[in-house]
Amino acid sequence: MTNKVQTPKRNILIIGAGGVAQVVAHKCAMHNDVLGELHIASRTIDKCIAIATSVKDKGSFKQPGELHSHAIDAMDSETVAELINETGVEIVINVGSAFVNMTVLEACINTGVAYIDTAIHEHPSRICEAPPWYGNYEWKRKERCEQNNITAILGAGFDPGMVNAYARAGYDMMDQGSVTDIDIIDINAGDHGKYFATNFDPEINFREFTGTVYSWQNSQWQSNKMFEVKRTDDLPVVGEQNSYLSGHDEVHSLSANLDVPNIRFWMGFGDHYINVFTVLQNLGLLSELPVVTAEGQEVVPLKVVKAVLPDPSSLAPNYTGKTCIGDKVKGKINGVDTEIFIYNISDHKEAYNEVGSQGISYTAGIPPVAAAMLIATGKWDVGRMVNVEELDVKPFINLLNNMGLPTRIQDDQGDRPLHFNI
Repeated sequence: MTNKVQTPKRNILIIGAGGVAQVVAHKCAMHNDVLGELHIASRTIDKCIAIATSVKDKGSFKQPGELHSHAIDAMDSETVAELINETGVEIVINVGSAFVNMTVLEACINTGVAYIDTAIHEHPSRICEAPPWYGNYEWKRKERCEQNNITAILGAGFDPGMVNAYARAGYDMMDQGSVTDIDIIDINAGDHGKYFATNFDPEINFREFTGTVYSWQNSQWQSNKMFEVKRTDDLPVVGEQNSYLSGHDEVHSLSANLDVPNIRFWMGFGDHYINVFTVLQNLGLLSELPVVTAEGQEVVPLKVVKAVLPDPSSLAPNYTGKTCIGDKVKGKINGVDTEIFIYNISDHKEAYNEVGSQGISYTAGIPPVAAAMLIATGKWDVGRMVNVEELDVKPFINLLNNMGLPTRIQDDQGDRPLHFNI
C-alpha cells in the first residue's frame, strides 16, 4: 500500500480590504484545501472583520477554517514583514492600493515568501511615468527576487493578468513570428444605478486616464490623449460597443515579453462618463497636486473627489449587466491570415450573489487566488519575478474555468469554450 501524496498547503496573507479583497477572501476559503490558513490585513481592521464575517456567513470555507483579521499600515515594509513572520504565511496576495506594492514586495523579499499583485505600482505624487512602467519600480527588483528564490507574480488580476494569459495563449496558437496585433478590449456593459461612480478606487481609476496614453505600435511607444482614438466592436453577449485607446499595465510587459509590433489596450466608456470626467479634469479636480483653499487649508483635489464619490464596494447590491473582456489576436495559422478573440463574460448580479461583490471586483479577485494555488502546487513556484505571460498559462486558464471565470474563444470555427489538454 502506497502513502497518498498530500497537496502542500500554503498559508495566505491578503493585503487590502476593498471589493477585490472580498472576492479573494471568499475564493481562498473555497479552496482552503490547497491554500491552508487565511489572514487578511488592512489599515482599517473593521473592514477586514466585515469580510471575514461575510466569508463565514456565506459558508465559503471548503474545509473548516477561519479568516484572521489584522490592522496594518501596508506602507510600512517592516510592519508587513513582522506580520508575515508572526503568522507564518508563505504567500502574500496584495490587493491593496497600488501605492503599497513596493513596500509589500520588499517585505516579501526580506522574509522569503511569495508575492502576487494585480496592478502596477504607482508613486502617489507621479502620474504616467515613462514607459515601460514596470521598469520604473518592479523590474528593478528582479535580480534580488531571483537571488533570494522569491516567486513574485506581477499583475495577476484580470487586466492585467487574465488578458496577459490570453495574449500568450493566442500568440502560441499562431505561426511562429506571425502575430502582428494584440488588442485588449475591456467592456463593462453593466449599470450600477448611480449618477456617477468608478468601479474601483476612484483615485487609481482617474490617474489611469489623466496622463499620456501609451500604446505599442510599429514596435515603439506611441503617445495619444485620452479619448482621442476610438473603435467599435460587435462583441459576444454585450453586442456593439465603443472603446477608447487607453494606457494600461499589460501593454508595458507584453511589449517586452512577446515579439509583437502592435499591442493596444481599449477601455469602454459611455458618453456620460466621458462628459463628467472631462468637466472634473477641466476644473482641475483630478489633480494629484495639493492646493490651498481660501481658509488656508491644503487639500488634494483628487482625494476630495474620491471622498465624495460612492465607495466602489457599495455598488455591488444593485449592479446589473455583464462584462466582456478579452484579446483580439491577429496573425497566421498554417500560413492563413487569422484573427481570434479569447474572452470572458461575467455577470454582476451573479458575482454579488456568490461573494457579495460586483463583477469588476469579481474578475480581478479570482485570478490571484488561482495564481496562489498554482504556486502552492509547484506549477508556478518559479523562484523569480515574472509577468503572467512568461509562465505556462494553460493550467491558469483551465483552473479559472472551474473557479467562476470561464474562457471562450471566437475564431473561424465558431464560438466555444477554451480548455487545454495538458
